[in-house]
Amino acid sequence: MSYTMIFIAAIFVNNIVLSQFLGICPFLGVSKKISTSFGMGFAVMFVMTISAVATWLIYYRLLAPNGLEYMITVVFILVIAALVQMVEIIMKKASPALYQALGIFLPLITTNCAVLGVALLSVQKELSLMQSVCYGLANAMGFTLAIVVFAGLRERLSRTRIPKALQGTPIALITAGLLSMAFMGFSGIGN
Repeated sequence: MSYTMIFIAAIFVNNIVLSQFLGICPFLGVSKKISTSFGMGFAVMFVMTISAVATWLIYYRLLAPNGLEYMITVVFILVIAALVQMVEIIMKKASPALYQALGIFLPLITTNCAVLGVALLSVQKELSLMQSVCYGLANAMGFTLAIVVFAGLRERLSRTRIPKALQGTPIALITAGLLSMAFMGFSGIGN
């Protein structure tokens, strides 16, 4: 599989949030403002890309050769948790305002199923190290694209008159569903 195909597929066709429905919690929780969405997107991008490298190396250099494949989920979660802690420390020092804005959602990257899903899918698809890095980065870019576009739509909706029964969570879920359907339309491009 070419790197271009990996990027296009991960960002648009098989978007981790809008087509595979992984990472919905931070997608809905942090997407009220574009600025915090960018911050979360870049934090996830860093963690997802670095975890793609780390988990690939651990799986193919440690777990598989020693017959410990059954430990994959536990080990991958521990690696991701350590990377999130590193991001949290860096962000607290580099950008305290963004650190405060992300609040509880930053540590929740540890349990973001999109990050773990990408690490597991890289192994399942038997990608090479460079393909795994490309896959991790592309999925993170797809996550960032989805959350920023959704935040833009939510900001716009906050300035619109909406019937009382649809205000808040209902209109957010309707908008997310419509955005997901729009991204699923990209899967028909190749046919």
